[in-house]
Amino acid sequence: MSAPLLSRRDVDFLLYEWLATEKVFASGAYGDLDRETVDALMDLAEQLATDKFATHNHRNDEEEPTFDGTTVRVNDAVGPALTAYFEAGFGGLSMPENVGGIELPTIITQAIGMWFSAANVATSGYSFLTRANANLLLAHASPEQIERWVPPMIEGRYFGTMCLSEPQAGSSLSDITTKAEPQDDGTYRIRGNKMWISGGDHDLSENIVHLVLARVPGAPPGVKGISLFIVPKFRDDGSSNDVSLAGLNHKMGQRGLTNCLLNFGENDGSIGYLVGEENKGLAYMFHMMNEARIAVGSGAVAQGYAGYLTALEYARVRTQGRPVAGKDPNAPMVPIIEHPDVRRMLLASKAYVEGGLALELYCGTLVDELERGEDPESAKLLLEMLTPIAKSWPSEWCLRANDHAIQIHGGYGYTREYSVEQRWRDNRLNHIHEGTHGIQALDLLGRKVTMNNGAALIALAQRMQATIDRGLAVGGAAAEHAQALAARMQRMLEVTGSLWADRDPTSALSDATTYLDAVGHVVIAWLWLDVELAATGDDDFYAGKRLASEYFFTRELPTVDTMFDVLAENDNLYVTLDESAF
Repeated sequence: MSAPLLSRRDVDFLLYEWLATEKVFASGAYGDLDRETVDALMDLAEQLATDKFATHNHRNDEEEPTFDGTTVRVNDAVGPALTAYFEAGFGGLSMPENVGGIELPTIITQAIGMWFSAANVATSGYSFLTRANANLLLAHASPEQIERWVPPMIEGRYFGTMCLSEPQAGSSLSDITTKAEPQDDGTYRIRGNKMWISGGDHDLSENIVHLVLARVPGAPPGVKGISLFIVPKFRDDGSSNDVSLAGLNHKMGQRGLTNCLLNFGENDGSIGYLVGEENKGLAYMFHMMNEARIAVGSGAVAQGYAGYLTALEYARVRTQGRPVAGKDPNAPMVPIIEHPDVRRMLLASKAYVEGGLALELYCGTLVDELERGEDPESAKLLLEMLTPIAKSWPSEWCLRANDHAIQIHGGYGYTREYSVEQRWRDNRLNHIHEGTHGIQALDLLGRKVTMNNGAALIALAQRMQATIDRGLAVGGAAAEHAQALAARMQRMLEVTGSLWADRDPTSALSDATTYLDAVGHVVIAWLWLDVELAATGDDDFYAGKRLASEYFFTRELPTVDTMFDVLAENDNLYVTLDESAF
């Protein structure tokens, strides 16, 4: 039994019926790009993901990377899969043609990438990190650095990483201690340790391009004194660049993607090349981090979606029990999809994963608007506001879909013979990396809603209101949903204002995760209403969209009322508690 990785029908609906992506093609901003070309690329992505990536997903889980003291090796199916990926041109989908890319809209790159994440999140992690690394260099590196490092990454000869965290610092980047000593030839000697480096060492490429945060002598304390450096694994002559593996981390999930503790400069120092200006490294790194956060959310959607489709197929063929009103014990058993509680879990999962997919693709349109749209400032504000939500909401709620998939399988779901337990473990990481749920909450409430006097929050409310107005005009269920959304949007604005009324960050941010959860649900409700308004057809697909929207508005959105009540109370429970009570 093999369920599809994603719903191509859903992807096409969101791209072409909801987001009207063909208008982007017709704008001429991407040459003669058309739907036929994009559909062919999507077909190829689905085929490669199914044939080359999904086929060794379980192997990746069973055969973790090994280190023999010299080389880190991954299982022998990973390399051929990535070679096929890069040979197909997927390494440079949205990158300029002058560096070897094919310059597609970001939303198409995102949709294509989800097939690979759904098939094998560990193997696809190598390519995702490499793409994000190259995109940062395209945005902030010198022309010479771009020419030297980006084309080999697009071709898949070099892979890339991001090296931020350190063992003693974790997410607190102001506390990093890695040093960068300037040299007479314009290079720097890097010395320090970096922890949790995904793709940090392996035998898959000719070189690994590490992007390393470090401090130059005399740098200001905190995040204002961080610089960014290109630090390759190997030097130009092929010798070691004094980058050594201190250990592999053994993860609960995503085991096929190496995760490392790296030592830089234990001997003569690792040669590093400054990106941009000194002490501005964190700002540059945010280019990669923000791309990574949306990609993490997309990966969470992909894992949740694949788990949901697997559970749906299982529920349709697995027979067990009889309807509660059935009195005849000799009557044949029924497929478990006929049981209301199984339907509850399936419908909830559908609402989570399809809502999450809409969120991620919507963010893709904002990136395209930011780069080539008519109102880039509005797109920038909205993207800033939605990025922490795009990372965290799917990481929590699409994981819930994986949880439901295990439950629907019953005892079988808890065994390693069925794929749903691995998907849960693989997805669990997305709640942690690229900024934990709590970090995203602090970012949303502490920075995004307050910047420029609330401009990003206002931009979000304006787009929500436009959808509400359309829903009210349509009438029926859409109007009811629009009224429900309007009430929660107003509450969101009121509570946000009350939290910052005293301008006390300690008090305002003490329940930031509750705020993220509540606002995330309001955002998804908005998108579900917008999707519902586009789902005007009569067949089962459109009926399913409207049903999922009904579920979200009647079962999920009301839960934010209690969250907003708690936030409005602002009781500082976590600030004032006596920790001895633990």
